[in-house]
Amino acid sequence: MASAEDLSHLVKRLELVASKLESAVDTKVSPSAPEVEEVVTESTMAFDDILSGPFALYLDLSRKIGGDVATQAEMVNEGFQAQRDYVQMASTCKAPSMENMMEVLAPTSEAIQSVQGFREQSRTSPYFNHLSAISESIPALGWVTITPAPGPYVKEMNDAGQFYTNRVLKEFKDKDKTHVEWVKAWIHVLSELQAFIKKHHTTGLTWNTKGGDAMQSKSRCRSAQAPPPPSGPAPPPMPVGDLFADVNKDVAVDDSATKSRAQLFAQLNLGEDVTKGLKKVTANMQTHKNPSLRSSNVVTSASGGKSVNAHVSVTVTNKPPRMELDGKKWMVEYQKNQANLVINDTEMRQNVYIYKCEGSTVQVKGKVNSVTLDSCKKTSVVFDSVVSAVEFINCQSVQMQVLTKVPTISIDKTDGCQIYLNSGSLDVSIVTAKSSEMNVLVPKADGDYVEYPIPEQFRTTYNGKGLTTVITESA
Repeated sequence: MASAEDLSHLVKRLELVASKLESAVDTKVSPSAPEVEEVVTESTMAFDDILSGPFALYLDLSRKIGGDVATQAEMVNEGFQAQRDYVQMASTCKAPSMENMMEVLAPTSEAIQSVQGFREQSRTSPYFNHLSAISESIPALGWVTITPAPGPYVKEMNDAGQFYTNRVLKEFKDKDKTHVEWVKAWIHVLSELQAFIKKHHTTGLTWNTKGGDAMQSKSRCRSAQAPPPPSGPAPPPMPVGDLFADVNKDVAVDDSATKSRAQLFAQLNLGEDVTKGLKKVTANMQTHKNPSLRSSNVVTSASGGKSVNAHVSVTVTNKPPRMELDGKKWMVEYQKNQANLVINDTEMRQNVYIYKCEGSTVQVKGKVNSVTLDSCKKTSVVFDSVVSAVEFINCQSVQMQVLTKVPTISIDKTDGCQIYLNSGSLDVSIVTAKSSEMNVLVPKADGDYVEYPIPEQFRTTYNGKGLTTVITESA
């Protein structure tokens, strides 16, 4: 006997088929209706199963959590709907030209950019870990440009978000099971997407060589979905420009940002042919053979024509430094070459978040819940005691020193991390991922330190029952 879940899934499938049939009947009956008749292929129906199954659950749970999680989920929904249209187009049409490929990929690209942009502008959100988990893994929708193994690429993106999904689980496992189910639903979505690719597009997205013109198909979809013209005066035009232009003001982005992202997707589809358009570097263009070029920053073209500037200028907007208490979180941001930043009057429930600081030292007095360094360079943090953990994310050349107690240290995507322990923190647990040049300095009785490197390289073998992993010492 079928379960309630199976019956619910069957009803959704029947509703989808009924909707398609009604659309086809309306098209044939009404002489004024545009001639649209979509033939849903097996590949598209399999993708619809993902949308009506695990993805629908993810949307429901996101709306239940509400706030920023629900807002971002609607952006994710736009991306998956755009991908559904793209999969259907590939099933029924020939592959478009390179120029047109950029256009058909644009909706997916824009959705990815929106999801990631929303996360960047919501760093003070109480659901920042939720937003980051989706932001880190949403590039999985770019599998349509990957050959010959798009499935493992989706798995890699799923793993990229695991650092933040684990943080959500840790925070809410004993508080609210809805968040735990939310994590499971999103991971299930990406797992099902990987299974879908393995079954229908193992070596890459397959276009129908006997199909119609992709751009004409796109135009028909537009006309079919377009609303009827208003009877009154036309509404004012939408504002020109990127709605997320203020998301990341560190780098000024021009109006061609969306097109450039679409071009990247299209170029990835070339595979080995991507290097065919590159020009050869001749001997007179090589600086090690022509020392005079090093000071001029200009390289003469092989044909003797125009000179090409060797530097590409990027406009950088420096944000003002910030150090203040925002709710329960101390925000220390964009500090440059500040050696005496001190946070006083702390409480055990407060968190310290240090973001994009460079050449600075932050001292945290008292006991706080956690300390996080995110995207910092040559920055040090000295603290008395933390309740949960100290975390380093996307950092370079950072240091930390504990004076009283730290139970856990997490290092993720960081190159260069010096950890100075005290005698009360020798039982610390250190978790590392995708990081290098990490050293732990343990105090001796005479006050000096002994330095121990954290292993970066491992060797894994199959022992007949499972995998065995051991540290590989450098020669």
